[in-house]
This record gives sequence, C-alpha cells and structure tokens, in this order.
Amino acid sequence: MKKTFVTLTLGAVLLSTAAFAQSAAEKTGVNSTLGIAPKTEDFIKEAALSDMTEIDASKIAEEKGNADEKKFARQMITDHTMTSSELKSMVPAEMKSALPTALDDSSQKKVDKLRDTKPDDFAALFDPMQVSAHKDAVSLFERYAKGGDNPKLKDWASKTLPALQHHLEMAQALDKNRK
Repeated sequence: MKKTFVTLTLGAVLLSTAAFAQSAAEKTGVNSTLGIAPKTEDFIKEAALSDMTEIDASKIAEEKGNADEKKFARQMITDHTMTSSELKSMVPAEMKSALPTALDDSSQKKVDKLRDTKPDDFAALFDPMQVSAHKDAVSLFERYAKGGDNPKLKDWASKTLPALQHHLEMAQALDKNRK
C-alpha cells in the first residue's frame, strides 16, 4: 500500500513538473523555436493576451499614428475584438481560469511604452512591434492548429490563421514603408 502511494505521488509530481515545464517552455519561446504545440491552457492564455494587447496598442495608434497606422489599427481592433469574443465562447468551462482578465507585465509594459511615446517617434516603435507580435501570433496559431489537443480550438486556430498571416503582411508593409 505504501509503495502504491509513493508511486502515485511520484507520478503526480512528474506529471505536474512536465506540465509546468511545458508552460515555461511556451512562455520562454522554447516551444516556438522547436515547433511544439502549446498546451491548451497556454494557447488560450497567449491568444487572449495577444488580442488584448493588440486592441490596447491599436487604440493608442488611432490617436498617435499616421494615416496608414490608423487604418491598420482600426482593422486590428475590429478583428481582434472578434477573435477575442470567439475564443471566449469556445473555452471549455474547466479552462475558463486560463483566460486572463488583464494584461501581463510584459504586455502592459509594451502598451505603456507606446502610450508614453511622442507622436513623432510612434511609428519607429509601433510598426516593428506589430511585426513581432503578429509573427508570434502566427507561430502560436500554426503550432496549435497542427498539434493542439482540443479539436474545437484546433479547428478555430486553423480557420483564424489566414487572417493573422494577413495581419503580419500588413504590419510588414507598415514597417517597410516607414523606412
């Protein structure tokens, strides 16, 4: 009996360690580099944070950006509000806690930096930030679409991917035109 308890306890520790390592790998970008699909909870959290950050950054761009950035920002607000709503409606009840209610520190610092930037310097910060953010989003959605374990979210990631790839192309054009 004691041996069974020890075996079960050890198994639980190993599983939780593996789950934590996978989450840490997603957070540090190791999964992205290796092309490994994120855990469903990580996908939900990262997709939601991406949407929230895009919306907040785009609201600032509507105020400080040039005409092209304002047009881009309006599209980002529309599209990311829609994907955020879609994601929330698909999250299984047992994973609702994975949905963030506010930006994490890293995302908040990016938004704060945009907010504090002078309009003349805005494009130099916003444009490459959009390229980077959309590269990350495309990677996240590609990896989950290929290897995610929730069929509904996996299908949604696959269907959402072309729009994110288009956003990336738009962001790259913004950044190229700035130079």
